[in-house]
Amino acid sequence: MKPVLDAIVKVFSSLWLSVTLLVFLALLTWLGTLEQVHTGLYEVQRKYFDSLFLVHQAGSVPIPLPGARLVMIVLFVNLLLGGIVRLRKGWATAGVLVTHIGIVMLLVAGLVKAWYAVEGHVTLYEGEKANTFESYQRWEVAIAEDLGGGRVREFVAQEEAFQDATGAAPASFAPAALPFEVQLGRFQKNCRVLPNGPMFEAPTPVIDGAFLQPAPADTQVEQNVAGLYATLVEKQGGARHEGILWGREAQPWTVEVGGKRWAVELRRERHPMPFTIALGDFVKEDHPRIDMPKSFSSDVSVTEGASTRPVRISMNEPLRAGGLVVYQSSWGPADAPPGTPLFSTLAVVANPADQYPLYACIVIAIGLSMHFSRKLARHVRSEAKKS
Repeated sequence: MKPVLDAIVKVFSSLWLSVTLLVFLALLTWLGTLEQVHTGLYEVQRKYFDSLFLVHQAGSVPIPLPGARLVMIVLFVNLLLGGIVRLRKGWATAGVLVTHIGIVMLLVAGLVKAWYAVEGHVTLYEGEKANTFESYQRWEVAIAEDLGGGRVREFVAQEEAFQDATGAAPASFAPAALPFEVQLGRFQKNCRVLPNGPMFEAPTPVIDGAFLQPAPADTQVEQNVAGLYATLVEKQGGARHEGILWGREAQPWTVEVGGKRWAVELRRERHPMPFTIALGDFVKEDHPRIDMPKSFSSDVSVTEGASTRPVRISMNEPLRAGGLVVYQSSWGPADAPPGTPLFSTLAVVANPADQYPLYACIVIAIGLSMHFSRKLARHVRSEAKKS
């Protein structure tokens, strides 16, 4: 058993495996960059960098490849075994050992972000505020119950509950507290609502004179607008209520069941923030004599509990609060004439490993300094003996 284990350790700690993995990373980066022209950033990230395995199409020839996530996991094991465990310990290799520890920390940071980070955005006009942020590409169905006094209780079905229900067979969502079962079907990642009539041939069921028209997926995933068909089946009596949910509807679909009014909507997946952010002033500075932004920033107030503080968020100065990082992402409308109110879009990232890369780079810098300082000292001593 021990010879087999030793052989496995030798393979996974070898230098040739390190070189092979780095070549794969370079290849995946190159292929993913080329693929963005046709597919879009999110799909490329999901296919090439968030996967364990993938199939790359070189024309009509399928080429199986390891995904970047698998490559990084194996590289982590390779560095751990070859660069730390099996490294000959001593003052001569202390700097190398510390450097390898820093690189391992950097890989751990990437893996933690890949598995646990949540990304989204919040878009505000001046004077608006929010305590939630929205996903760029994920959707959810929310059923709201009015409890009176301005209080609302929500029941949420996340995208995993209905993303595979693309045909006539629906997915079911039936919390015990709801007086009805929610059936969700014919989910489309990108679509539009059209009126039924001689100008349009309905490929999907018509409800209240309208239907969902599937559309090709946009290469920029955040531009896609999802839609689906919803049926509420009352638990007592079995009465059915049918409707269409579309991601860009101005108002939710409302249904009266059990003497109560229920609001049902399809929306971008929402995540709570541990603070409320209010946009006071959006500042955009253009380059001289051309209508191109030189910089833009948002003056916001952040309310946590009973305290409120002013913060300026710019492209290079994010807000870090409550475990979230809030960046200045974009603004709009892009072609708005002078005097038109502008909105500010802030990217929000919940990343448990947010500061890990900084700590890893500090450790790597210390390790490299130790190693090259020793090399320099030995060189100086050698030159001194010659003279």
